[in-house]
Amino acid sequence: MQSQATYNYKVVRQFAIMTVVWGIVGMLVGVIAAAQLVWPELNVAEWLHFGRLRPLHTNAVIFAFGGCALFATSYYVVQRTNHTTLFAPWLASFTFWGWQLIIVLAAITLPLGFTSGKEYAELEWPIDILIAVVWVAYAVVFFGTIGKRKTSHIYVANWFYGAFIITVALLHIVNSAEIPVTLTKSYSAYAGVQDAMVQWWYGHNAVGFFLTAGFLGMMYYFVPKQAERPVYSYRLSVVHFWALIFTYMWAGPHHLHYTALPDWTQSVGMMFSLILMAPSWGGMINGVMTLSGAWHKLRTDPILKFLITSLSFYGMSTFEGPMMSVKTVNALSHYTDWTVGHVHSGALGWVAMVSIGSIYYLIPRMYGKTEMYSTKLITTHFWIATIGVVLYIASMWISGVMQGLMWRATNPDGTLTYSFVESVKASYPFWTIRFIGGVLFLSGMLLMFYNVLKTIAGEKAYNAPVLAPQAAHA
Repeated sequence: MQSQATYNYKVVRQFAIMTVVWGIVGMLVGVIAAAQLVWPELNVAEWLHFGRLRPLHTNAVIFAFGGCALFATSYYVVQRTNHTTLFAPWLASFTFWGWQLIIVLAAITLPLGFTSGKEYAELEWPIDILIAVVWVAYAVVFFGTIGKRKTSHIYVANWFYGAFIITVALLHIVNSAEIPVTLTKSYSAYAGVQDAMVQWWYGHNAVGFFLTAGFLGMMYYFVPKQAERPVYSYRLSVVHFWALIFTYMWAGPHHLHYTALPDWTQSVGMMFSLILMAPSWGGMINGVMTLSGAWHKLRTDPILKFLITSLSFYGMSTFEGPMMSVKTVNALSHYTDWTVGHVHSGALGWVAMVSIGSIYYLIPRMYGKTEMYSTKLITTHFWIATIGVVLYIASMWISGVMQGLMWRATNPDGTLTYSFVESVKASYPFWTIRFIGGVLFLSGMLLMFYNVLKTIAGEKAYNAPVLAPQAAHA
């Protein structure tokens, strides 16, 4: 029997559609930045040169595209798995408009050169305060919804979303501690190597919680739903959760090998990075093995293709990361394109693909439908995106290893074999391939946008009735 109350899909719809819009914007900026490395003459104006566009690109794809995907899916999942509507719907609406305002402010201030200079935390202090306010509102809505749940059990996806929300708040507030000088300029509250340590505690855990834990929450709901199979091992999912959130916190120093950071601290970061491989692969195996008895669905279901391929990239990039944290490997890879390849195997292969699959699942359900306008277009999108990712990361791996070897090559008399500019010249063909890979991935997002528009055109918004606790699982 169903109650008269309905799930709050309005805010889910808003965030889901903006995920696609900001995905196109963020990836377009990335493609322009990639083109600028191949054709430097494209650095046409001060506020449009690579140094300004690069932080705009990272903020747009992480916080605008990724952030909207996390808001949309977490608001959907927390309602469906707890058989209740959102707590404080007006506050949920505030998180949507507040987050869009933050994105627009970032898009204005970063090209103008207003930056704190901290990786993934470039925004200046007034925007940092707004981020904190919106994030606290997000936490109130999410945990308030869990607090009024109609089920005794809290499904594992909510554990991952919850950990992501709490930890990102902690990371943001601590790392963004700064002393304002003017409305557009501030200085970090920390100095020297402590500032670097706090920054990479934040930076790596932004990867660990914003770009991993949150999206694992997505994986633990949408993979079983799309496969129509229960999670392979619920026990493993709980072990995965606790091992991951404990271990990730300590891995940040691996970004600071061969710097002024004390050697023992670098070694601790390396050790925890290596340990991190176990829970990461445990989660990847749990997701992939959920398809046990349903492998045949991969032939015909492109949404499942996106979700399972994303898990493959998750497994690959979480093997590569710990390997690159080993000091001897890092001596070769640090500051090279290999790092860029690693980041994008996680960002495009894991984060973007699991988001795209989840949004394809969500959009039709927000309008009372069971599927998107065109399944063929989703399949086309999948193959374009996959080829784009492979071109991107393979070119960066080759370029990165080549750069590392060229930089360390010496002549018998101890002088450097190659000048820096020679390594730049040798990298050009690979930067061109990277640009092509980015164009392909962006093209896939444009296909998605068209498919979404055709799916929702002329359709009325839909809010499903809340399931009674004894009804079939959400």
